[in-house]
Amino acid sequence: MTVFFTSDTHFGHAGARALYRRPFDSVTAMDAAMLARWNAVVGPADEVWHLGDFALGPGPAAMAALLDRLQGRKHLVTGNNDGPATTGLAGWASLQPYAELTLDGVGLVLCHYAFRSWRNMGRGWLNLHGHSHGRLAPLPRQVDVGVDAWDFRPVTLAEILARPRRRVPRPAAAGRGTGGRDGRGRSPG
Repeated sequence: MTVFFTSDTHFGHAGARALYRRPFDSVTAMDAAMLARWNAVVGPADEVWHLGDFALGPGPAAMAALLDRLQGRKHLVTGNNDGPATTGLAGWASLQPYAELTLDGVGLVLCHYAFRSWRNMGRGWLNLHGHSHGRLAPLPRQVDVGVDAWDFRPVTLAEILARPRRRVPRPAAAGRGTGGRDGRGRSPG
């Protein structure tokens, strides 16, 4: 059994294509590609932690059918767009707003949202999150597992640990990078 992580699939969400600049011609093409990529890496005996925002738009029956077609034993860590139709699906092995687990000796804090600090962060635990669609500069030991950051598919902890980290931009030096302001919010002159 392999454990995977993903987030922010937004199945059925027409706005996701434009809002997150997804490279698909239609919602149908987006959903089909994500389903195929999921099932290409996840097997029936694998486990998937979905960190929220599973689907927006499809009715409960369509969401249930979609969830059944996605391989693996699926856990949902709820996101801001996971309403009663999503949380009420029988296909979730578990449902929670937050989870902690240890995998291959690595402590993990799972939530839809990125944290500024988290339990055991000083002991090397990782914060896996979604919500930001690959657009948030991470803190050290923090990783966005959303599909927009990982080629529209779930990823393993080994893949997460192997990926080079983006550097967080340094603050501008004093008197520079103030957008034409003097550091106290005033424009020069």
